[in-house]
Formats: sequence, C-alpha cells, structure tokens
Amino acid sequence: MRVIQDLSLLELQDLVSELGEAKFRAQQIYDNINLGKSISSMSNISKSLKEKLLTMFFDFPLEIVTTQESKDGTKKFAYKLADGNIIEGVLMSYKYGHTLCVSTQVGCRMGCKFCASTLNGLARNLTAGEILSQVLVVNSMLGGKLGKHRAITNVVLMGSGEPLDNYDNVVKFLRLVSCEGGINISPRNISVSTCGIVPNIYKLADEGLQVVLTISLHAPNDNLRKTIMPIANKYTIAEILKATKYYFDKTGRRVVFEYALIDGVNNTHDCANELAGLVKGFPTHVNLIPLNEVAERDLKTVTHKKAEQFAEWLKAKGVSVTIRRTIADDIDGACGQLRNKIISNN
Repeated sequence: MRVIQDLSLLELQDLVSELGEAKFRAQQIYDNINLGKSISSMSNISKSLKEKLLTMFFDFPLEIVTTQESKDGTKKFAYKLADGNIIEGVLMSYKYGHTLCVSTQVGCRMGCKFCASTLNGLARNLTAGEILSQVLVVNSMLGGKLGKHRAITNVVLMGSGEPLDNYDNVVKFLRLVSCEGGINISPRNISVSTCGIVPNIYKLADEGLQVVLTISLHAPNDNLRKTIMPIANKYTIAEILKATKYYFDKTGRRVVFEYALIDGVNNTHDCANELAGLVKGFPTHVNLIPLNEVAERDLKTVTHKKAEQFAEWLKAKGVSVTIRRTIADDIDGACGQLRNKIISNN
C-alpha cells in the first residue's frame, strides 16, 4: 500500500487519468488531502473512485494515539503509522500562531549522546506524505483550513530523525507543504535542523527553497564534538562551516547554530571563545539550549545562571545569541527528548 499524501497535484492528475476518471477529480482529491481528510471521508468523490483509491493507498497514513499537555500548554502527540511504528511531534502555541515540530524518521541512526531519538537506532525513513500528514492532521484538529486560513503557521523539522539523512523525502515534503494550492506554509517559516551531513547541505542550498537552516553544533572543536556526536568523525566543523556559508550565499538566509549546554562538557569560557571565533564572518545566530536531560544518559544540564554566563561571554565577542526557553520537559517533549517511547516502554 502507498501513501496518497506523497502525491503532488500533477501526480494526482496522472493517477485519475490512469483510473479513467475526469481530470477535475484530481483537484478534489488534492483539496481533501490538504484538509487532512482520509480517503473514506472524502464526501465529494464517488464511492467507486474511493474504492479504487483504497485498493492502492492507505485510508490515512497515521493517527494520533495519545496527546499529552505540558504545564506550559505545549502538546506532544504520539502518531501511530499504518505499519504500527510510533513517532512523536510537538505543538507549540505562540501569539503569532502555532508551530509544529515534526519527525522525519522512525528513530535515528546518528547516535548523538544527548538525544533520546537515537536510543533504539533507525527503524525506517518516513515518506514525504507521512511527514506532511503530521501537519495536516494537527491543522485539521485545530480547525485550520488551507492557505491563509491554516492553523499551523510554522514547522520545524526537529522531531525524531535526521532530516538530511532522509533527503529526498524531506525535500519533497518541503515542496508539498509550501505549495500554493495546498496548506501553503512559506519555506521562510520552516526550519530544517541537521547535525551536519555536509553534501546534503550543499544540495539543499541548490534546491531554491528559502528554509531556515539550523546546524546542531554543540561543540566548538572537532575533538570535543567527536565525544558526543559520531557524525563528527565523518565531517569536520570546518567542512560544515564552509557548507553553511555556501547555503547563506545561495539563499541569503541567516544560519542558526544550536548549542546544547552540557554541564562540565562544553560550557567553559574557552568553549565560548572558540565558538565565537567559529561563527564570525557571515550572518549567524547561536541558540543556546540548556540540555534537556535523558534518563538513559549521564549528561547533565546547566543552571540558568551558567547558561546566562555563557551567553554573556558570546555577546562580549559580538555574537548574536539567545537562550532557548525550556518547554514541555515535564512530558519529555523538549528538544532531544522525542522518541518511540510507547514501544520502548512495552
């Protein structure tokens, strides 16, 4: 079985033609898809067409099986995929709208020492339509429609998985979610986070997509980075920086560097000075994240006072920096805490 949400309008037009249906049916199906409807609930297409589609595609590729709400109002969803796998996502509400954090893989193979998503390794990649369906189902749940009437205004690809390790599906998702005829979320309101798969940073720069590139850096030098991020054994920080500068030159978008502060590991004055030296030279921003602790790891977070001190050291060197507000850590929904927890607890 396939995922109909993988298909663009043009691909749907080819499909209905192959099925012997009128061309306008493709637009009807496309609109229903982007409204978050299952095939069986599409009320404006014939029973016979629905039956044809249901022999080829899942009725809907995922369902929300649990919802947890944090004391700060953030919501974490567990989605059950059609094959039984579980992924998680987080809905954050702000004055300007709703931001949804989506997953791109079931698990992750990057092995970062501070992250829960990688504890059980990688089960599989998500298709473009499975990534999109996370947005569509939550948008529908919130009463959102299409275009300007959508409820989801921003998307961050920071759930479980490494987006650039699932490159083709992620890029197709970006095109589907930003398509004018669909839910139409501007690429400028979408952030793609990567631990630094250098060749695919170059490829993404050449796609013509204006997404925000976020680099999970977490250390100011290669030796330290290798102790917490296995990807550092393949790509150096110098290679990552060269690729991010290329990304900026091609897109004009400022690059964001994520830096999880781990007490006694990467929060020294020397680390701050090294980090400041790395990010100078083109428009960047450093987002400091007091480590969100994972039960299975022995890494510890910093106090707010230590986070503020590190930020001040960077500011003194002229670095644009903020400390990310910790949200949803009481429901394991903070950055680095998403995982396939329903299955891993069974």
